Amino acid sequence: MLRTGSPHPREVARRFRIIGEDPRLLAAVELATRVAPTDVPVLILGENGTGKEAFAHIIHHLSRRRDKPFLAINCGAIPEGTMDSELFGHEKGAFTSAYESRKGYFEVANGGTLFLDEIGEMPLGTQARLLRVLETGEYLRVGSSKVQQTDVRLVAATNRNLLQLIQQGKFREDLYHRLNAITIQVPPLKDRGADIELLFDFFADEFAHRYGVQPIQLHPSAIDALHDYPWPGNVRELKHFVEKLTILHAGEEIDAALLQKYLPPRESRLPVVYVPPLDSKRESNPLEGSISWQIEQIQHHLSHLRESQRAIQEMLREIWQHLTSSERPRFLTPPVSSPPIDGADLSLEKNERQLIEKALRFYGGNRKKAAQALGISERTLYRKIEEYGFHGL
Repeated sequence: MLRTGSPHPREVARRFRIIGEDPRLLAAVELATRVAPTDVPVLILGENGTGKEAFAHIIHHLSRRRDKPFLAINCGAIPEGTMDSELFGHEKGAFTSAYESRKGYFEVANGGTLFLDEIGEMPLGTQARLLRVLETGEYLRVGSSKVQQTDVRLVAATNRNLLQLIQQGKFREDLYHRLNAITIQVPPLKDRGADIELLFDFFADEFAHRYGVQPIQLHPSAIDALHDYPWPGNVRELKHFVEKLTILHAGEEIDAALLQKYLPPRESRLPVVYVPPLDSKRESNPLEGSISWQIEQIQHHLSHLRESQRAIQEMLREIWQHLTSSERPRFLTPPVSSPPIDGADLSLEKNERQLIEKALRFYGGNRKKAAQALGISERTLYRKIEEYGFHGL
């Protein structure tokens, strides 16, 4: 139940452009509203494209820090070697390219809110320094021994299971418990029922206004097809999908046949594998992390794993077919022994675009793995994503 005088979740959702009536979505909005006036760290969980940053904005703008800076940082977009410098700043001469001193995000956001997206991608060394900031408010610039102070509200987000990363030695357990004071779970679009239609209509009106055309209309025959598609890119993918339909079919009624024309064919879709959410109810269990606790968690989610078993087997067969001895997908390795086919499109730009798109889809949007498979740096991949407009992948 909301506190007296607190805005209704629907009111807050509309203000921050969160469209939907799904009970779990509104419960997440209500929780963000409740914790906003405090300074407790918040961990936001959800798949890519579900709109986790919107919840960070709710927390900041409904807090006492609303007039101070809000910085949103994607940890997955920062090369590992520069992560400390980006977060904590550096002194002149601290490393080869440090030609002058630079403030880090914790210094720039002092008094405000820092949103760290994809925190599961943060290196272990940086995690230790982040934990110190959370516990003491103290940090060191790279290349400096002078202790700096900061007053920042931290909101973190991830689409990964941090408990699994802890078991793999890739995430600090003490940092997890410090971040996990309050957890907000954002539901995936495929589980939000009629919200898919609400979002379709909302984006149709928005893009019609932006491009000065008549909005597209969703025919009743298309609703089942809209719900049948799993929307792995979630709200972000649906938004780009509606934009494309608006540009190509302005003012038209979108029926099932037309919708299927633009949705990926079923045989080319990557299987959706269920990943259990973090179980916040078990945080106080003293056996958490033990073998018996892990077995209990596996049994708890066994029914979901059975549903995904067939999809996982299909995915493994597909991966096996695509991998070479160097563990690189075959679609990224051109057949050097075969001459070009007469009439083939040899445009470098087009082929580069297709390879990048295939790599991103193959690795489910994991840009780090896609960059490794392509043999390019993450920075280069991010530049290409911006250039080709692959934000929905």
